[in-house]
Amino acid sequence: MRIRMLVEMTGTRDGQPWPRRGEVADLPTAAAAHLVASGVAEKADGTEQPERPRKRGGRRAAVPDS
Repeated sequence: MRIRMLVEMTGTRDGQPWPRRGEVADLPTAAAAHLVASGVAEKADGTEQPERPRKRGGRRAAVPDS
């Protein structure tokens, strides 16, 4: 099922970072339906292309001191 994320989620799913807010992803139907029912994603209409998988690891942007 193709979904669009409505929120940012931390952690990983199957070793990959969760899609970012607004990104479209294909997930197994049960997992996607759970996210939609929970309000963290919406069903995408099918015209969007899923985002390419992001590379694992790498450096993150530095967070400036407050």
